[in-house]
Amino acid sequence: MKNPILNEIKNLVADRDMTLTMLAEIMGERLGRKYSLASLSQKLRNGTISYREIRLIAEILDYKIIFYDLTEKKFKL
Repeated sequence: MKNPILNEIKNLVADRDMTLTMLAEIMGERLGRKYSLASLSQKLRNGTISYREIRLIAEILDYKIIFYDLTEKKFKL
């Protein structure tokens, strides 16, 4: 079974008219180290991508991660 994060990131990237290759290149520039499409794809497939990397992806794609408190029915930033 595919990890749903892979499909979600692919959709977000496509919505910004980018490719995963382009995303990996920008991530490498921002992190100051080589970041390949293969390593990004593997992390997404395996579900081993870190929260820091997810936050960076959101920043690059101009999204914000927001938590929704189901108990209090309100957003937490």
